[in-house]
Amino acid sequence: MTGADFWTLADGTKHPTGFWAEEAAAPYEAFRAAGHEVVVATPGGVVPTVDRGSLAAEVNGGQEGADKVAAALDSFTELQHPVRLEDVDLDEYAAVFYPGGHGPMEDLAVSPESGRLLTLALESGKPLGVVCHGPAALLAATKDDGTNAFAGYRLTGFTNTEETQAGLAGKAKWLLQDRLVEIGGDFQEGEPWAPYVVVDRNLVTGQNPASSAPLATELLKKLG
Repeated sequence: MTGADFWTLADGTKHPTGFWAEEAAAPYEAFRAAGHEVVVATPGGVVPTVDRGSLAAEVNGGQEGADKVAAALDSFTELQHPVRLEDVDLDEYAAVFYPGGHGPMEDLAVSPESGRLLTLALESGKPLGVVCHGPAALLAATKDDGTNAFAGYRLTGFTNTEETQAGLAGKAKWLLQDRLVEIGGDFQEGEPWAPYVVVDRNLVTGQNPASSAPLATELLKKLG
């Protein structure tokens, strides 16, 4: 997951961000309930920062939802002890999952180490899940021949419509949907803010925060 706590906008200002709470918390609870061990990896092994906006009641269906997400994060003790993404040996893991938040737009989108890991995960056939702005990391998955490892895959991510409705599209250097199309992804778009998951071979992508729990369900099916 991202180690960034800001996202640089087109005018050079740093928008405070990090990872999106629900996108880490909901899958974590699903994976743990199914008996899996979870290891967190970030660039440089920095402790990831939660986007404070993702803890608000209005983005969690009310205060009860916000409290539930906060409680899940409190139990997610692995967040405080990440390993270095650069040191991850894929052979030690059964699956790979990337949550979103705007943080990945800052660091994972240009991380060759993350891109290498994603390429290996895709080629290995192991379940690979990526949600919301997490697919920004796919942009760095460049193969030796210069093409992107995810070209030709059906996938989704945070849409231009959602970024516009969130009020940040006009401030961004680039938009995720546009870049995923540019690398050759077959971008699929569901209704704004509604759960929407796309499965293509071992790749499972989710459009937005509401898609994280359904995405985790699909990953668990692939894990058996």
